[in-house]
This record gives sequence, structure tokens and C-alpha cells, in this order.
Amino acid sequence: MNQHLHRSAVQRTAIVLAVVVQIGATFLPQLGLGEPIGDRSDSVRTLITPAGWAFAIWGPLFFGSAVYAIWQALPAQRDNVLLEKIGWASVVALSAQGVWAVYTQFANLTFVSALIILVSLVALLMILRTLTAFERPFSRAERIIVAITFCALAAWLTAASIVNITASLVYHGVGGGSAHPMIAAAVVVVGGVIASLAVLRSRGNPWYALVFGWALLAIFLRGGQSHQAIAIAAALSGLLLSVAAGAGLGKKENRYHWLG
Repeated sequence: MNQHLHRSAVQRTAIVLAVVVQIGATFLPQLGLGEPIGDRSDSVRTLITPAGWAFAIWGPLFFGSAVYAIWQALPAQRDNVLLEKIGWASVVALSAQGVWAVYTQFANLTFVSALIILVSLVALLMILRTLTAFERPFSRAERIIVAITFCALAAWLTAASIVNITASLVYHGVGGGSAHPMIAAAVVVVGGVIASLAVLRSRGNPWYALVFGWALLAIFLRGGQSHQAIAIAAALSGLLLSVAAGAGLGKKENRYHWLG
């Protein structure tokens, strides 16, 4: 009677393979294939490219993705409704990150790379919407393994998409790596407004707010040190983000939803 509720082996296997692609793709330069993503980023560095240390966040993000892939494949999770709802979107989101890494290592941060990263972001925002509207309380494992991982990925990919689009413009000869600080500041403010609206619409999502705040801090401590307009833009965006998170988490039901 309830057999149709079982998550298919195909979906569970696809998620595992998606994470293999997501993480494995970044090791290609160590095999002599392509150029490291950091080198590609340096070649089209912009005023809003975050400080290099900020990209260390990929370590925890990859770890969370790997734990998710293993956990969701366990027999005990084959009837998990939350995993059923986000399963295929997570396949798209995670595998697209691997495809983006492969493309970027061979071809640089072009418009194509921006399109690929936007595919991942759209899938992540679909997952974020599902997590926000999920009817029952998350289990502890769902909160730690699923909610935190995918909210963090959605926030980082929001920031990465903005940076990638800006870098793509530089790659294609539109503007320059150190040109137009006022335009760069405007981009940061627009990104901050988008992220703040995402936090507000996702019930004050603290994990999204924290990770996007991490990106803003990295922009403030890099581009903001050489251009006051970018420092002000990053600080203003951080303030908007904090207000949005505070407004959402001011409601007890929202705090319980995300924090338990």
C-alpha cells in the first residue's frame, strides 16, 4: 500500500554520484588537467572578489554534501518525505557545481560558467523554498545534515553567482578588474538586498544569513580596504541582512523551525 512512498534507488544513487562529481571535479588540476580555480579567479579578479581565505568555506560545504549523500542513501531514509521532496533538485544543484568546476578549470570564468552556476543556484533556491515551507519539525539529523548544508550552499552560491557574473564581464572585456568602484559598490548593495529578501522570505533563515555575511566580510576586508564605497556597501548589506534575520527570528515559530 505504501510502496509508492519509497524513494527510488535511482534517486539515492544519483545523489551519491552528484556529490562525487561535485567534489571530485576540483581535483582535476592535481592530475594535470586544467588550471586551478583560484588561478582562474585571479586572472579576472574584480573589486568584489572576496578575499582568498573566504573560499575555505568550500571545505565544510563539501563535507556537508558528502555526509548528506551517505546519510540519504541509508535504508532507514528511503521513506523520508523531506529527502523525497528535495532529492532531484539536490542532484541538479550538486552535480552542476562539479560541471562548473570542470568548465572553469578548462575555460575560465566566462558567461557559460555564470550560466552553469546559476543552474545550481536555482536548484538550491528550490530546496530552500521546500525547507522553509516544510510542514513538520525537522529531526535533528535533518536539521544538521540537510537544512544547514543546503541553506549554506544556497547563500554561498548566491554570492558566488554575483561574483562570477562580474568576473565574466571582465573576462569578456566589459569593465576592468580595478575599474568603477561605484559600480562594484552598487553590485554589492544589490546582492545584499537580494540576500536580505531571501532571508526574510525564508523565515529569518540564520544559516543563509551567516554564510552570506561571511562573503560580505571577505569583500569588506579586500575591496573595502582600497575603496571606501565598497566598504560602505558591504557594511550596509550586512546591516540589511542582520535586520532581515532579526525580523524573521523574532517569531518563536521561526526560531523553532530553524534552530529546534
